[in-house]
Amino acid sequence: MSQTTVDRPVDTEPAVTTHAQDPRGRSITKIVVAAGFILIALVAFLLAFTGSTEESARITIGFSLNSFFLWLGALNPLIQIPVILLVFGLVVAIILVLIEFAPRPGRGYFIMRLVACLVIPVLAFLLLRPYANAVVYVVAIALLVGALLFFADFRSRQGAGYLFQLILFMAPASIMLILGLVYPAIATIFKSFFDKTGDEFVGLENYIWVFTNPTGTASIVNTILWALLAPTISVVIGLAYAVFIDRARGEKLLKVLVFMPVAISFVGAGIIWKFMYDARQGDQIGLLNAIVTAFGGDPVQWLAIKPVINTLMLLVVFIWTQTGFAMVILSAAIKAVPVEQMEAAELDGTNAWQRFRNVTVPGIRSSLIVVLTTVTIASLKVYDIVAVMTGGRDDTTVLGFEMVNQQQRFQSFGHSSALAVVLFLFVLPLIVYNARSMAKQKEIR
Repeated sequence: MSQTTVDRPVDTEPAVTTHAQDPRGRSITKIVVAAGFILIALVAFLLAFTGSTEESARITIGFSLNSFFLWLGALNPLIQIPVILLVFGLVVAIILVLIEFAPRPGRGYFIMRLVACLVIPVLAFLLLRPYANAVVYVVAIALLVGALLFFADFRSRQGAGYLFQLILFMAPASIMLILGLVYPAIATIFKSFFDKTGDEFVGLENYIWVFTNPTGTASIVNTILWALLAPTISVVIGLAYAVFIDRARGEKLLKVLVFMPVAISFVGAGIIWKFMYDARQGDQIGLLNAIVTAFGGDPVQWLAIKPVINTLMLLVVFIWTQTGFAMVILSAAIKAVPVEQMEAAELDGTNAWQRFRNVTVPGIRSSLIVVLTTVTIASLKVYDIVAVMTGGRDDTTVLGFEMVNQQQRFQSFGHSSALAVVLFLFVLPLIVYNARSMAKQKEIR
């Protein structure tokens, strides 16, 4: 009696863990990761309140980014460029090698991931050396972070290597965001509760100064004025341009002319308009005063007329630079309105204004919101126009300018930080609203 043997295919695919499908396993991972980050936060808290000691100050790898840039600055400028390109290429190559090879299954790749998770954070912290007087704490934080990342990767559903690869992709941008945005924001909030030197805690005194001191009050009032008028006028004029230029001959040329101020920096625009407003004895080089004197009037100091008039003169410059931006966005949105809707409205006997109000405007609502919020955010943080044209004199200061002015001119870090926080609170709702509107628009699409 013969037996037939059937060859079964051998599964050569690496085993994939089902940890993420196991509720108990997920709970364990969450508990371990949460406990680890709590421990990291405690160590970071101890680090922040650790004083300098001679022993800890001597713990170093003998090299840092600061020393590298000092060495680089001493080189010939022609040599600096290839050195920077070489270092940048080396870092990118290491990251690409880790992304390509480290996530693969196998003991060697497992060791590669483990070494990368533990060594890279330590080297990064030691190279940056934000707290050279407490390197032991820094190394402890780096090791804890690396160990947690490796643990989470090892326990991931997709198998060891997937989360590691994801972290490597996200790490450069995340580090830049943390160092350039998150850390400065947190530090600014803390400094806003201290005096001008940053040594003595003063509570809400800086915020009281912002809302009671004439300079702080003027900056808030002017900022609100900018935020209300600048986006409204820019969008109205930009929308009018978009509607009428689309129907005109030479549409492309006209749009280029209207859009050109957008390509000019705020500093350049401020200098141009400062000449426009210029007032002097004798022959006038400013266009406005040349017209005034031509009709027998006396030169007017446009940027010194208080209240509000000089601020409105500055607003004209900002609106001039933003109208082209609004026109381009809204023109594209108008072209996207379905022709069938316009034709149906026309068949119903509506006139041009009714079609614009009932068909065009609802059809471009999302674009209107984006342009309004974008221009509003730009107007809230304006600095260059005020700095170039008036230097904040004659009650023309705004939050963005006064924040820098208090820090650089008066060395008042507390007041500057408080102004920055107030400005952030003004901008934050607009950013959130803009992000939510864009998310809803994506869902509709």
